[in-house]
Amino acid sequence: MNRSAEKGNYTYILKCADGSLYCGWTNDLERRLASHNAGTASKYTRTRRPVELVWYEEFGTKQEAMSREFRIKRLTRQEKLALIGRKND
Repeated sequence: MNRSAEKGNYTYILKCADGSLYCGWTNDLERRLASHNAGTASKYTRTRRPVELVWYEEFGTKQEAMSREFRIKRLTRQEKLALIGRKND
């Protein structure tokens, strides 16, 4: 049995302490958020802690989650804010 088929795959957006937004993907959202806040998940968020999960979407496959991450990273800040439902952040 394929273990990745048993887990969800998520694309997520974090709001960093400096107000910037970070987009990523994972198959364990809670663990990844804890890693970001511990400073071990990415170079970008390491110096912008604490981070807050503001949006996520679940997918059936890793490829779908990665594809969604790629598309979101190409959005403007205003488009990302609209996606997560915030107007004036």
